[in-house]
Amino acid sequence: MSITNTSELEGMQQISHAVAVTLKAMREYAKPGMSTKELDEYGGKLLAEMGAKSAPFLTYNFPGYTCISVNDAFAHGIPSEHVVLQEGDLINIDVSAELNGYWSDNGGSFVLGEDVHQHQSLVDLSKKILYNAIHEIKGGVRISEIGKLIETQAKKANCKVIQNLTGHGVGKSLHEDPHEIPNYYDRFNTKRFRKNSVVAIETFIATRSTLAVELADGWTFVGNKGGYVAQHEHTILITDGKPVILTAENAI
Repeated sequence: MSITNTSELEGMQQISHAVAVTLKAMREYAKPGMSTKELDEYGGKLLAEMGAKSAPFLTYNFPGYTCISVNDAFAHGIPSEHVVLQEGDLINIDVSAELNGYWSDNGGSFVLGEDVHQHQSLVDLSKKILYNAIHEIKGGVRISEIGKLIETQAKKANCKVIQNLTGHGVGKSLHEDPHEIPNYYDRFNTKRFRKNSVVAIETFIATRSTLAVELADGWTFVGNKGGYVAQHEHTILITDGKPVILTAENAI
């Protein structure tokens, strides 16, 4: 969406606050021995207390309030009482929601407790690349140039990017134009970021894989060549200078 007045900006600020503080609280609440179902219910309770409704449930009838993915699963993981968190797990939580007609989206990967499996460097790389990408975005910049930045910085660290999951526009619905903000350079993509528009920027930084493959449950994604993936996402407002990170409260 494009922000055209103060009430629209306030609406996006309110829903972005809700998803950001929920994501941060869920990350802090997660403990070894806890099921992803319990963690999801905690997140759903926080959203409800702020009057927000789960976007994946509203939009896709997703079987959970949030997406929680563990280890080799990195996106759209279904919360389950059978998935129990362990020390050193690589966990991704994606929180998106609706409030008063406005939608916002954010997510992030983190290591639970001690980094016994050496995932932290991948997490840090994903966060750094997201930060670098966001701060190059302003009105008029080509979307493909941001994809090139993400892909180039991943390759410099001997990593890859997932090519079939992307960032997207957001605001009046969960996914809006531009429907694809890729993590790689697509020279045929001539679209540009528009001043005053709202987008969700995501990094998908991988150790081995380049494509996300859906599991038999119809939701969960793993990499086509195995390995691990770290994802981080902010919803931002584009300006003609430094963008406004609407979900900054998630502390990514």
